[in-house]
Amino acid sequence: MPVPGLFFMGTIKNSLGRSSSESALHKNSPVPFLYFLLFFVYLRSKPHKTMYKYKEVADFTYVLSLDNHVEICEALSEFCKEKEIYAGVVNGLGAICEATFRFLDPATKQYVDKTFSEQMEITNLTGNISRKPDDPHTPYLHIHITASRRDYSCVGGHLLRARINGACELVVQDFWEATLDRYFDPQTGLNLYKL
Repeated sequence: MPVPGLFFMGTIKNSLGRSSSESALHKNSPVPFLYFLLFFVYLRSKPHKTMYKYKEVADFTYVLSLDNHVEICEALSEFCKEKEIYAGVVNGLGAICEATFRFLDPATKQYVDKTFSEQMEITNLTGNISRKPDDPHTPYLHIHITASRRDYSCVGGHLLRARINGACELVVQDFWEATLDRYFDPQTGLNLYKL
């Protein structure tokens, strides 16, 4: 009995210059399928680059240590995907060398972004985790931070992105089996909780 998918492999070989009779000899052979299977196993066994280490310190409560130089929101989003967290809260602290904050102008309902490229200490990071309005399988992070500069003044606001330079330690609490969805509210221009 032909192995599923081998006709396709034979067709590929034919397109690479084999004669039709030669392809016919190989299309029912298990060899191409085995090569494909071995390649698939190899890809699955390759180590994935992680951006964090974590430990579950209590039921559905995780402590994360993000790797140096990673982007905070990207790493946190990957962790939430791994653990399938779509409802929860996060807080933390750390050190960053660049941060982009957003400010929503209520008159225009448009965000104004500003980037600070300097070494800063995160004195507070707090936020919540929910689901995107248009993609229920993607975590929606709503994070605000305050960061202290070299002269001890502070900047902060809604966090768009921040690059770690030193360390970043987070605590994530998963509201297990709960879901928090969002919807776009045209009156405010915000993605609000759908409660």
